[in-house]
Amino acid sequence: MSDTVVNDIRPRRADGVTAPINEDWLAVLLGLAIFVLALAALVNFDLIGWVVTTSVWGSLGQSLRATSKGYASLGGVGALIATYVALTIVLGIAAAALKSDVKRFVLAFTAVFWIAFASWVIGNFAHFAAVTPAEQQKFGIHWSLKLTNEGGYIFALIAGLIIANFFPRFADAVKDAVRPELYIKVAIVILGGVFAVTAASKLSLASSLILRGLAAIVEAYLIYWAVVYFIARKWFGFSREWAAPLASGISICGVSAAIAVGGAIRARPVVPVLVSSLVVIFAVVEVLILPFVAQAFLAHEPMVAGAWMGLAVKTDGAAVAAGGITESLILAKNAAEGVNYQSGWILGTAATIKVFIDIFIGIWAFVLGYIWTNHINVTREGDKAKLGEIWQRFPKFIIGFVITFAVGFYLVLGSPPEVAKNVPAAIGEANTFRVIFFILTFFSIGVLSNFKTLWQEGFGKLAAVYLVSLFGFVVWVGLLISWIFFGGITPPLAG
Repeated sequence: MSDTVVNDIRPRRADGVTAPINEDWLAVLLGLAIFVLALAALVNFDLIGWVVTTSVWGSLGQSLRATSKGYASLGGVGALIATYVALTIVLGIAAAALKSDVKRFVLAFTAVFWIAFASWVIGNFAHFAAVTPAEQQKFGIHWSLKLTNEGGYIFALIAGLIIANFFPRFADAVKDAVRPELYIKVAIVILGGVFAVTAASKLSLASSLILRGLAAIVEAYLIYWAVVYFIARKWFGFSREWAAPLASGISICGVSAAIAVGGAIRARPVVPVLVSSLVVIFAVVEVLILPFVAQAFLAHEPMVAGAWMGLAVKTDGAAVAAGGITESLILAKNAAEGVNYQSGWILGTAATIKVFIDIFIGIWAFVLGYIWTNHINVTREGDKAKLGEIWQRFPKFIIGFVITFAVGFYLVLGSPPEVAKNVPAAIGEANTFRVIFFILTFFSIGVLSNFKTLWQEGFGKLAAVYLVSLFGFVVWVGLLISWIFFGGITPPLAG
């Protein structure tokens, strides 16, 4: 594979037209745009308060409203329509920038948005989401699954899985708008600002989490990658070309790592594609299982649970999604016992761990690219790994996360008190968009997970490596390392 093909990672249409921008940069631009529009509220310009938000409901009329009271006249349905229209326009422009068929995207996104959001609303039904006895009394019910409103993510995921596995033609019809990586990257950019507000309120704890997260990543992945690579090579007989992307996909960060490392070592395109398919399958399985395991055994070690999701669950969308589900389940269980933790810390820990992992992708892709090019697959004199590859493989949306975190952190701690007190509410409006992009991510992950079709592709041996490595080693080492670095730490109490 030539350097030109490897280094040009911008998306292409089937007719070969190269898009002027890639998905990573689009996520940065979209996330920062939402963040900046939200901050306009600090100077008395409420530009996005019309975005729809949901509440736990007993009757459907209670479920929807505009985020800001200034847009209350829209009503819940009006806010929902306004949100759909705005997202369709903005993401339609993004589709055009990616050289996609805009008409097909808009039609597909219409179906994706309404099904995903309907699933979210269902998940907010009181019998599913109400947590405390007082909340159950408020809605006049005697039982609840106690998932909190974020349990709606599970319903969005299930809806996607049903479509993928029972209505494959419909899944194929909406595939133009099924973009989990784009949606989750936009959400993570916004999440930086949300986490900054949470961290600024408890500065010493946040600093400790960041340092512990960095140490956990270094220790975990120096162990993970070598062991998985050994298993793939020695136990299952895979070549280096297959073993390196497979080890990276399992041990570092799923799809992004498999693609980055596959490109860095000049692997054939089929290699990272098949590995990425496996990543998506197993990520869904992990999301469906690990949060409930964490609730059962780690309810009193919530930060261990959050770090475990970041270390064990692959792909950005699935990891942060698992962090969100884990937080909702653990907060609900503790609330039922009379302990009310602040929200955001478990999810923030999972997201922070994942961001460090994503940073590691660029470094590791460069290291492997250098080794492969200079010592394993030297094809011609002068064909050396270039320092610029570390930038080309670096996940750009992390830049957006860092920017929103830094700006939010400064505004809370460095701006005048009359401004600082309004920052949480302003960033809260951006957070509503973050929730919506999470919903779209969960649904999209489900739609991409047609288990029968993927199994028929003939990569049972790859799946065996993934199964043995992930559930026989990676998940449990991740739990051990999470316990070592985060054991005994709890979020601040609410209020």
